[in-house]
Amino acid sequence: MTETMDTTTSTTPKQPQISEMFSKFALAFKTKTFEFFADEISDADEGFSLLDSAEDFIPDQKVIILKPDQPLNQNQELLAQQELTVKKSETQIKHLNIQLANTLISSVFAKVSSFEASYLQLQIAHVPFNEENIKVADKASVSVLQRLSDLKQVYRDMCKNPDSDDDLPIGSCLEAQVEENQSKLRILGTVSNSLQAEIDKKDCEVSALKKKLIEVQKSNSLLSKRLLSSLNLNSEVLLTVKVFDSVLNDACRTTHKFTKILVDLMRKAGWDLDLAANSVHSDVGYVKRGHNRYAFLSYVCLGMFKGFDLGGFGLESDGEILCNGHDSVSVKSNSALKQLLEHVSSNPMELLSRNPTCEFLRFCEKKYQELIHPTMESSIFSNFDQNEFVLNSWRSLGMFYESFVNMASSVWTLHKLAFSFDPVVDIFQVERGVDFSMVYMEDVTGRCTMPGKTRLKVGFTVVPGFKIGRTAIQSQVYLCGSTCTE
Repeated sequence: MTETMDTTTSTTPKQPQISEMFSKFALAFKTKTFEFFADEISDADEGFSLLDSAEDFIPDQKVIILKPDQPLNQNQELLAQQELTVKKSETQIKHLNIQLANTLISSVFAKVSSFEASYLQLQIAHVPFNEENIKVADKASVSVLQRLSDLKQVYRDMCKNPDSDDDLPIGSCLEAQVEENQSKLRILGTVSNSLQAEIDKKDCEVSALKKKLIEVQKSNSLLSKRLLSSLNLNSEVLLTVKVFDSVLNDACRTTHKFTKILVDLMRKAGWDLDLAANSVHSDVGYVKRGHNRYAFLSYVCLGMFKGFDLGGFGLESDGEILCNGHDSVSVKSNSALKQLLEHVSSNPMELLSRNPTCEFLRFCEKKYQELIHPTMESSIFSNFDQNEFVLNSWRSLGMFYESFVNMASSVWTLHKLAFSFDPVVDIFQVERGVDFSMVYMEDVTGRCTMPGKTRLKVGFTVVPGFKIGRTAIQSQVYLCGSTCTE
């Protein structure tokens, strides 16, 4: 039994002396440790005797391998040499890349400018369509695009091999700048030629319009001669009392309309209408409340007909013709009739906008300044919205302006018609306090009767009267002391 145990003990393999191995390595080298797993067998082929041991190997066992370190002084010298070499190399490459990059960028800008010039020529060649120029411009554009593609490839080669000493297919920066400037000059030349072509086209249009204008002027001259030759025939139709009375009624109608608008504006502005009417015609005993509106109508009518007896309607200072005088105006009658026909053939609103220097515009401005002075204007329109109703001039307010222009146009037409007669039509106004005469006067109210023994007196003239030869058109007056019959 004892022998068997001894035999068993003797046949058991002897355990390796691990502690002795550590001691030997520690004495010879400075150590450094690394950890890895046992299944990475390929990394263990370092010739260490520990892995060559006859001991059984256990998978996934953690093994510690000891490697010697190089001397400290030797490592520092090697690292310093490597860093110096890298710095020199980087400096050289960086210097080389900056020069190439500048040249490459200049070349790219030059090619882009060249493509812009070629493409502009391609666009212009389409209008008007020119097939040959389109082909040339298209070929030049494709060539420039191909050159840009080549520069792109050069850039890629530079990125892959920055240390290459091969000559690159690009010129210098100065050459690229010269090419870019030449392309810009081509663009300017193309634009200049295009603008010059448009100028030549406009010149041709102007020449054609001038020829057309000459033809129109000749046609107008012929029509003017025909018009002058037909004035005598038109005079027989137009220069009658009936026509004059009809035009006068139209002038009275437009005057009533404008006066109504003016009175409404004064009422909205808070005016005392009785006080305002008394300032126009003072101390008038109105038969009925509300008759003060006839004072405002008189103010407007007499203001519009002021200067009616003058040939220029007060627009001229010297040499004007008096219709109530004894001067003959037969020489001027045809001219007045011509102006009358020209005026009635056009819309007064369009006439003012089309011809801002005409006499009718001057007449409108003059009469507006006489009727609506600045103080009155600011008082009437001060309470309205500043953006819509305040008048900067007499042209600003829609309805007010239009009604005034229509009234002015009717009075202007009546004036031209009056001076077309030979002799010209006389105008008269009845003074206040004159006895009423049914021959020359008409009650403006139209509803008053005269008592048997009472002689009515004229309070004021509302619409002046006219005398055509031996025919009198009654003046409309407001009577004092009359009895109103509703």
